[in-house]
Amino acid sequence: MNRRSFLATTAIGTSSIALQGAPQPNFHIATNVYPWMTFARRRGKNWGENLDQDISNVAKTGVQGFEPIGDSPKQIQDLGTQLGKHNLEMRSLYVNSALHETKGVDASIKNVLAIAGEAKKLGTTIIVTNPTPIKWGGPENKNDQQLITQAKALDLLGHEINEMGLTLAYHNHDAELREGAREFHHMLTATNPDNLKLCLDAHWIFRGCGDSQVALFDAIQHYHSRIVELHLRQSTGGYWTESFSMTGDIDYSRIFNQLESWQIKPHFVLEQAIEEKSPDTMTVVEAHRASTHHLRTALEQM
Repeated sequence: MNRRSFLATTAIGTSSIALQGAPQPNFHIATNVYPWMTFARRRGKNWGENLDQDISNVAKTGVQGFEPIGDSPKQIQDLGTQLGKHNLEMRSLYVNSALHETKGVDASIKNVLAIAGEAKKLGTTIIVTNPTPIKWGGPENKNDQQLITQAKALDLLGHEINEMGLTLAYHNHDAELREGAREFHHMLTATNPDNLKLCLDAHWIFRGCGDSQVALFDAIQHYHSRIVELHLRQSTGGYWTESFSMTGDIDYSRIFNQLESWQIKPHFVLEQAIEEKSPDTMTVVEAHRASTHHLRTALEQM
């Protein structure tokens, strides 16, 4: 399979929000909401307070899709109206889940399924979940029993998501890579690959393993058959850049070449967030236009 054939296949997907106007590229690029939230915080604002304006800005960047963080079915319903207005698709949805304590598993699964059901009406096919840590940003690690409980719950959730005709994809941050990456590995070892796929967030694996590309590409080698989505973020010297590019701390050309060699066709989702030591030279729209341009140009030239 050549690169252009690989890219053409990434456009295949189901969506009830039809894109209109000029012909679309033969591959689909989306953005996650998280980067938009970080840019807004840098200016002392909260993303989503003026949802129509915020979604309008997303549409101005040249992306074709938007991946929200799902909080409730009602939120997804309201968001769908705005996405349709601005000709954006929602092929994937990110939703948190709390699965490491037995007493909270049923309620968390029920919540994810309710949100996924609403998202399916908008054409969503991939549900991305990151099981919550004991404390966001804290040093606490889950014990073995909590990991066992969480993996069983993820497998069950994935089965239920499959029954809806959707795909569940596991996502991680850096905390899951602590202590020999035992949480990350157990979630992908103790679950059925038919029930749980992988949203590869290369930079969180890179950072969680001490800024190691060796660890990143080992993880890709081990779990590539489960990759259905990529979260794309770049850094220079360990700190997130304002816009995505193929070169920097992470060799994305190598990632794409490997996925092509395995005939893996991921969903591309920009997640080029900023942090305290990121540069401050662009507006959020400028940064996302640059990210979209860099990614699209790189893909077209490969």
